[in-house]
Amino acid sequence: MEYTPEEYTRYYIIQALFKLMNEYRYDKISVTDIAEKAGVGRATFYRYFKSKEDVILFYFQHNTKRFVYNRRFLPRCKEDYIEVVSDVLTLFKQNSEPFKLLRKARLEYLYLDYLNTSFKIKFQNDNNDANLYQSYLYSGMLFNVSMAWLDNDCKEDIHSLAKMIVDAIYFE
Repeated sequence: MEYTPEEYTRYYIIQALFKLMNEYRYDKISVTDIAEKAGVGRATFYRYFKSKEDVILFYFQHNTKRFVYNRRFLPRCKEDYIEVVSDVLTLFKQNSEPFKLLRKARLEYLYLDYLNTSFKIKFQNDNNDANLYQSYLYSGMLFNVSMAWLDNDCKEDIHSLAKMIVDAIYFE
Protein backbone atom coordinates (compact mmCIF):
# COMPACT_ATOMS: atom_id res chain seq x y z
CA MET A 1 0.00 0.00 0.00
CA GLU A 2 1.64 3.24 -1.16
CA TYR A 3 0.95 6.62 0.38
CA THR A 4 0.44 9.96 -1.32
CA PRO A 5 2.07 13.19 -0.09
CA GLU A 6 -1.35 14.16 1.33
CA GLU A 7 -1.50 10.93 3.33
CA TYR A 8 1.98 11.59 4.71
CA THR A 9 0.91 15.09 5.75
CA ARG A 10 -2.12 13.66 7.54
CA TYR A 11 0.13 11.09 9.20
CA TYR A 12 2.48 13.83 10.49
CA ILE A 13 -0.49 15.74 11.88
CA ILE A 14 -1.81 12.63 13.63
CA GLN A 15 1.60 11.88 15.12
CA ALA A 16 1.98 15.48 16.25
CA LEU A 17 -1.37 15.42 18.04
CA PHE A 18 -0.58 12.20 19.89
CA LYS A 19 2.90 13.42 20.85
CA LEU A 20 1.39 16.61 22.23
CA MET A 21 -1.30 14.64 24.07
CA ASN A 22 1.50 12.72 25.76
CA GLU A 23 2.91 16.02 27.09
CA TYR A 24 -0.13 18.26 27.62
CA ARG A 25 -3.81 18.10 28.43
CA TYR A 26 -5.89 17.73 25.29
CA ASP A 27 -7.95 20.85 25.95
CA LYS A 28 -4.74 22.91 26.16
CA ILE A 29 -3.48 21.80 22.74
CA SER A 30 -4.24 24.22 19.93
CA VAL A 31 -4.33 23.68 16.19
CA THR A 32 -1.28 25.97 15.99
CA ASP A 33 0.57 23.65 18.40
CA ILE A 34 -0.29 20.63 16.25
CA ALA A 35 0.67 22.35 13.00
CA GLU A 36 4.02 23.48 14.41
CA LYS A 37 4.80 20.03 15.81
CA ALA A 38 3.87 18.45 12.44
CA GLY A 39 5.97 20.95 10.50
CA VAL A 40 3.03 22.32 8.54
CA GLY A 41 1.08 25.56 8.51
CA ARG A 42 -2.35 26.11 10.03
CA ALA A 43 -3.82 26.36 6.53
CA THR A 44 -2.47 22.89 5.76
CA PHE A 45 -4.02 21.52 8.94
CA TYR A 46 -7.39 23.00 7.96
CA ARG A 47 -7.03 21.71 4.40
CA TYR A 48 -7.26 18.18 5.81
CA PHE A 49 -9.09 18.52 9.12
CA LYS A 50 -11.80 20.73 10.61
CA SER A 51 -10.84 20.05 14.23
CA LYS A 52 -8.65 18.04 16.57
CA GLU A 53 -11.44 15.47 16.81
CA ASP A 54 -11.34 15.03 13.03
CA VAL A 55 -7.66 14.09 13.35
CA ILE A 56 -8.59 11.31 15.76
CA LEU A 57 -11.44 10.10 13.54
CA PHE A 58 -9.11 10.01 10.55
CA TYR A 59 -6.69 7.94 12.64
CA PHE A 60 -9.45 5.36 13.20
CA GLN A 61 -10.45 5.45 9.52
CA HIS A 62 -6.85 5.04 8.36
CA ASN A 63 -6.26 2.03 10.61
CA THR A 64 -9.53 0.46 9.51
CA LYS A 65 -8.64 1.00 5.86
CA ARG A 66 -5.23 -0.61 6.41
CA PHE A 67 -6.83 -3.52 8.29
CA VAL A 68 -9.40 -4.18 5.55
CA TYR A 69 -6.74 -3.86 2.84
CA ASN A 70 -4.67 -6.58 4.53
CA ARG A 71 -7.61 -9.02 4.90
CA ARG A 72 -7.38 -11.76 2.32
CA PHE A 73 -10.57 -13.71 2.98
CA LEU A 74 -14.13 -13.44 4.19
CA PRO A 75 -14.89 -15.32 7.39
CA ARG A 76 -17.02 -18.41 6.77
CA CYS A 77 -16.89 -20.32 10.05
CA LYS A 78 -16.39 -19.75 13.75
CA GLU A 79 -12.60 -20.24 13.52
CA ASP A 80 -12.41 -17.61 10.77
CA TYR A 81 -14.28 -15.13 12.96
CA ILE A 82 -11.93 -15.86 15.86
CA GLU A 83 -9.01 -15.13 13.55
CA VAL A 84 -10.55 -11.82 12.41
CA VAL A 85 -11.27 -10.72 16.00
CA SER A 86 -7.73 -11.80 16.99
CA ASP A 87 -6.37 -9.59 14.21
CA VAL A 88 -8.54 -6.68 15.38
CA LEU A 89 -7.29 -7.11 18.94
CA THR A 90 -3.69 -7.38 17.72
CA LEU A 91 -4.08 -4.06 15.89
CA PHE A 92 -5.68 -2.53 18.97
CA LYS A 93 -2.79 -3.71 21.17
CA GLN A 94 -0.24 -2.36 18.69
CA ASN A 95 -2.00 1.00 18.96
CA SER A 96 -2.59 0.89 22.70
CA GLU A 97 -0.57 4.03 23.44
CA PRO A 98 -2.82 6.35 21.39
CA PHE A 99 -5.86 4.69 22.97
CA LYS A 100 -4.40 5.27 26.44
CA LEU A 101 -3.98 8.93 25.54
CA LEU A 102 -7.58 9.10 24.36
CA ARG A 103 -8.75 7.45 27.57
CA LYS A 104 -6.66 9.86 29.65
CA ALA A 105 -8.24 12.80 27.79
CA ARG A 106 -11.71 11.24 28.26
CA LEU A 107 -12.14 11.04 24.49
CA GLU A 108 -12.89 7.34 24.25
CA TYR A 109 -16.43 8.30 23.21
CA LEU A 110 -14.92 9.16 19.80
CA TYR A 111 -13.87 5.53 19.48
CA LEU A 112 -17.33 4.31 20.50
CA ASP A 113 -19.00 6.71 18.04
CA TYR A 114 -16.65 5.50 15.31
CA LEU A 115 -17.42 1.85 16.09
CA ASN A 116 -21.18 2.51 16.19
CA THR A 117 -21.10 4.25 12.81
CA SER A 118 -18.80 1.67 11.19
CA PHE A 119 -20.77 -1.35 12.38
CA LYS A 120 -24.07 0.26 11.41
CA ILE A 121 -22.84 0.93 7.86
CA LYS A 122 -21.35 -2.57 7.59
CA PHE A 123 -24.58 -4.20 8.76
CA GLN A 124 -26.69 -2.08 6.40
CA ASN A 125 -24.43 -2.92 3.45
CA ASP A 126 -24.09 -6.64 4.21
CA ASN A 127 -27.49 -7.54 5.60
CA ASN A 128 -30.53 -5.46 4.78
CA ASP A 129 -32.76 -7.42 7.14
CA ALA A 130 -30.41 -7.13 10.13
CA ASN A 131 -31.93 -6.04 13.40
CA LEU A 132 -31.62 -2.29 13.92
CA TYR A 133 -29.80 -2.83 17.22
CA GLN A 134 -27.49 -5.67 16.22
CA SER A 135 -24.73 -3.32 15.07
CA TYR A 136 -24.82 -1.58 18.46
CA LEU A 137 -24.49 -4.93 20.20
CA TYR A 138 -21.28 -5.68 18.29
CA SER A 139 -19.79 -2.20 18.59
CA GLY A 140 -20.70 -1.91 22.27
CA MET A 141 -19.17 -5.27 23.08
CA LEU A 142 -15.97 -4.51 21.17
CA PHE A 143 -15.71 -1.07 22.78
CA ASN A 144 -16.29 -2.24 26.35
CA VAL A 145 -14.06 -5.30 26.09
CA SER A 146 -11.24 -3.36 24.41
CA MET A 147 -11.41 -0.53 26.98
CA ALA A 148 -11.37 -2.99 29.91
CA TRP A 149 -8.50 -4.85 28.23
CA LEU A 150 -6.64 -1.56 27.76
CA ASP A 151 -7.17 -0.68 31.43
CA ASN A 152 -5.52 -4.03 32.25
CA ASP A 153 -2.55 -3.20 29.96
CA CYS A 154 -3.71 -5.73 27.34
CA LYS A 155 -2.35 -8.57 29.48
CA GLU A 156 -4.85 -11.26 28.54
CA ASP A 157 -4.08 -13.60 25.67
CA ILE A 158 -5.42 -12.23 22.38
CA HIS A 159 -6.70 -15.56 21.06
CA SER A 160 -8.53 -16.37 24.30
CA LEU A 161 -10.15 -12.94 24.35
CA ALA A 162 -11.14 -13.26 20.68
CA LYS A 163 -12.66 -16.68 21.33
CA MET A 164 -14.67 -15.26 24.25
CA ILE A 165 -16.02 -12.45 22.04
CA VAL A 166 -16.94 -14.78 19.18
CA ASP A 167 -18.51 -17.29 21.58
CA ALA A 168 -20.78 -14.50 22.85
CA ILE A 169 -22.15 -13.73 19.38
CA TYR A 170 -21.66 -16.82 17.21
CA PHE A 171 -24.50 -19.30 17.17
CA GLU A 172 -24.23 -22.40 15.03
